[in-house]
Amino acid sequence: MKRSVLVVSMVLAGVGAAQEPDWSKVEVKVVPVAGGVSMLVGQGGNIGVTSGKDGIFLIDDQFEPLLPKIRAAVKTLGDGPIRFVVNTHFHGDHTGSNAKLYESGAVILAHENVRKRLGLERINPSTKERTPPKPPEAWPVVTYANGVKLYLNGDELEVIHVARAHTDGDSVIRFKKANVVHMGDTFFNGNYPFVDVDSGGSIDGLIAAADLVLSSIDDKTKVIPGHGPLGTKADLQNYRKVIASIRDRVKALVAQGKTLDQIIAAKPTAQWDATWGKGFMGPDVFVSFVHRSLTESKPAGPK
Repeated sequence: MKRSVLVVSMVLAGVGAAQEPDWSKVEVKVVPVAGGVSMLVGQGGNIGVTSGKDGIFLIDDQFEPLLPKIRAAVKTLGDGPIRFVVNTHFHGDHTGSNAKLYESGAVILAHENVRKRLGLERINPSTKERTPPKPPEAWPVVTYANGVKLYLNGDELEVIHVARAHTDGDSVIRFKKANVVHMGDTFFNGNYPFVDVDSGGSIDGLIAAADLVLSSIDDKTKVIPGHGPLGTKADLQNYRKVIASIRDRVKALVAQGKTLDQIIAAKPTAQWDATWGKGFMGPDVFVSFVHRSLTESKPAGPK
């Protein structure tokens, strides 16, 4: 459990100095998706990208030390400037390059809670480590409450806020023409997801986000997860089945009056651990987040 807590702390902090990886060893790879959309895989959340007459459009931007490699990867797709960036949520592995991209002329868009949370000091509840607010240059300059539409590079993009899922500021982005959806961290493909309860996330919201996307896609849709390989509708259906099954098991044990330790000991994730438990979110930690989501009162949103 300790390793998972440490990695979660790194994500929230945008990677603490003591645990900072060797960025020189990180490779940013381009994965073709469909209809002019590509996925960049490096360290942190998967990046979505399109290139065309309107310039480069990014979904998320990983960590600032990787920005030169991200730019190099993007350059293989097109020579235009990076003009627009949508953040799927506020975590450091998805927003780390915001400030540098803003300074070079990009317009950053995100749900209003992303701007609020980037401007707040955060205290890790497990380690009590304090993470200072991000500078204003890293904050989105365009925010929305429910969503926004963008018309870029010959496609219509629907940016849709999903409430209280991975965090309280998540968005999914649908490319209508390309038939691609980027789900940010509302979808971990093949791994247990991180439910950031302290930032307004909930297991019920994660399931609802999957249901929302599943209702609007078909068997040919490509689904970009926040973490994990490029997915399909079938992958998302399986993810939804797994996390909902675990939610239901934990909920039943809570109803029986079991303590968290007893619930963890009951191994409600056991049948999936061999495959789903190998990501940074270990089974016991995931169960503890599900338990917190089901039993704690909803935290107040960012001010």
